[in-house]
Amino acid sequence: MASAGTLDLPETNEPESATIPPPLTVTKMALAQIVLIVLGAVVALYFARPVLLPISFACVAAMTLKPLIRWSSICHIPPAISSALVLSLLVAAVVAGFSQFNRPVMEWVNNAPQHMTELRQRVQKMLPPGARFSAAAAAVNNLGATEAEKKEDQKNAPTVQVKDNHGSASVISWTELFLVGLIETFVLLYLLLASGDLFLQKLVHVMPTLGDKKRAVEISHEIQQNISNYLLTVTLINAGLGVVVSGGLYFMGVPNAGMWGIFVAVLNFVPYFGPVAGIILLAAVGLLTFETSLVQALLPPAWYLLLHLLETNLITPVLLGRRFTLNPVVIFVSLIFWTWLWGVPGALLSLPILVSIKVISDHVPALSPISEVLSQ
Repeated sequence: MASAGTLDLPETNEPESATIPPPLTVTKMALAQIVLIVLGAVVALYFARPVLLPISFACVAAMTLKPLIRWSSICHIPPAISSALVLSLLVAAVVAGFSQFNRPVMEWVNNAPQHMTELRQRVQKMLPPGARFSAAAAAVNNLGATEAEKKEDQKNAPTVQVKDNHGSASVISWTELFLVGLIETFVLLYLLLASGDLFLQKLVHVMPTLGDKKRAVEISHEIQQNISNYLLTVTLINAGLGVVVSGGLYFMGVPNAGMWGIFVAVLNFVPYFGPVAGIILLAAVGLLTFETSLVQALLPPAWYLLLHLLETNLITPVLLGRRFTLNPVVIFVSLIFWTWLWGVPGALLSLPILVSIKVISDHVPALSPISEVLSQ
């Protein structure tokens, strides 16, 4: 019985830990939520590819061309007019390049099977042991067969008929999607450039305090400036590399040297895989151009390899410094991921996306671990 002045409390047999989950369970739940969010984001990025690719290319191009719009505003030119002028020059350059190299590119595409056959024959001539090995293997397969049996085998060999209806339809469909995406990219790029600092003004407007407004302006300007400097510098470096490569190919006697210089400049935007593809491409061009001399055939890829090593180890580090030096492992993983997700456009966007994440992580204290992982 309870004594006077005391209050009896109901007894409960439930353990205290029943209402509070242990820390390990909370950690597992949070980890599972993070995994589900990441997987959902990857699925969304994959299926939203037709929408996100034009937006991504437009944003990257807008950050690259933003300094030109700012410089024109100093001369009291409205952003709408300066954006139209910049895009007109860009479209004119693309159209001029396409009209200049449309014919040789189409000739190479149409004669690709013939080029592959010639390339294989010339490689076999330069490497006679491999050709003899193939002939010996064919002789072993026909060992002991009479002439009548060989003719019967040739008669019974299955014939392959290539129907290009599906291939032609695929090419037409791909061309339509490419043109639609290109138009969407240019329209969105013009709107981003012509709007000026509209998005920054909206961001400042929603900030609660004056200090937050100033911090948002500083971070936004620095992020945009760093990304635009990086992308513009890399674009100029790759363009210069393409000009020097095409000049060397011209003096070597390679036809359509300007076209191969443009291909090399575009491929150089893709880390690792791009230079390797450029070396293989120029090696094939050299073998098809110089039939008699192996040394001359190897000069085009050697010239590009020398310039690429000079650009990678000297020019780019000097112009960009160590501020944008990224972890090579992270670059390679990002390249594989975005190539798997979005194909060739993803490979072109992998490095700008990684640089954008790096710059944002440098200015947001909560993302400092990510910045540390991305740094070399």
